[in-house]
Amino acid sequence: MISFIITYHNEPLTMLRQCLDSVLSLSLSKDEREIILLDDGSSHSPINELYDILDHIIYVRQKNGGLSNARNTGMKLASGQYVQFIDADDYLLRAPYEHCLDIMRYQEPDVVMFCQTQSKPKEIPTKYEGPIDGAQYMRHNNLHAAAWGYLFKKQLAGSLLFREGIYHEDEEFTPQLLLRTERLFVTNAHAYFYRKREGSITHKRDTKSIAKRLNDLENVILHLKKMAATGPTTNRDALQRRVAQLSMDYLYKVIVETRSVSHLEKCVERLRRNGLFPLPDKPYTQKYQWFRRLTNFKAGRRILCRVLPRLVS
Repeated sequence: MISFIITYHNEPLTMLRQCLDSVLSLSLSKDEREIILLDDGSSHSPINELYDILDHIIYVRQKNGGLSNARNTGMKLASGQYVQFIDADDYLLRAPYEHCLDIMRYQEPDVVMFCQTQSKPKEIPTKYEGPIDGAQYMRHNNLHAAAWGYLFKKQLAGSLLFREGIYHEDEEFTPQLLLRTERLFVTNAHAYFYRKREGSITHKRDTKSIAKRLNDLENVILHLKKMAATGPTTNRDALQRRVAQLSMDYLYKVIVETRSVSHLEKCVERLRRNGLFPLPDKPYTQKYQWFRRLTNFKAGRRILCRVLPRLVS
């Protein structure tokens, strides 16, 4: 019924085991689930520590190729009707995720989207919205693009894979997947426990890592903008909203991660040359409208460079 693709690269074994146990504890029989543990070239294989559950998992060890490559390998191996990605240092929360499984079992969804948390929820919601067309959802909602934030029908993806060698690959994959979605269900169930780790890809603080994250995000934005301009008219508004939101996020990250007015001005000028700045005057969210007004002026951008890093530190 469902393939769980767990990507692993040198995460602590205790975290990996908690991740695997969270899947094994679900109300799925061995015939209903497939657990693919994709070891992306870890320094040491964890297989000897998992001897008691080897009959329940498919372990694949490959040369290190990055997260996108590992996920793509898992996708090619997966035989389930649905796919769920999990990072090895995170885990599923049983009761909220069972709610998502019930939607999968009884509503025939293309995608079931849920929430992440960093604390165990006290209440388990039983309400959800759907079905809704994916493009329609994107036109009216901010998108949480993390690939582990939803389970999806494998057939829906078709030949769609993650672009390898970049950060923010989720931001490119998820919008394309949702534009193919006719039956999207959205629940506020906090079904995924997400850990922020200092050593993880998205939290490395060295200059080289920050530069690559920002450059890759800019590249993804330009790619989605091109898709919006050349794709079907029905998808245009959905992608344009996503591009505007990502452009705001990009400028926010430039401010917080570089704390440099001169660097921000160079990024603004590049966005301007590509028709992405000023940000579109749209009533997306209050945060977006507030941020847009301040970034429209050099004085506002200077204020943001002074204030935002302090607020998030």
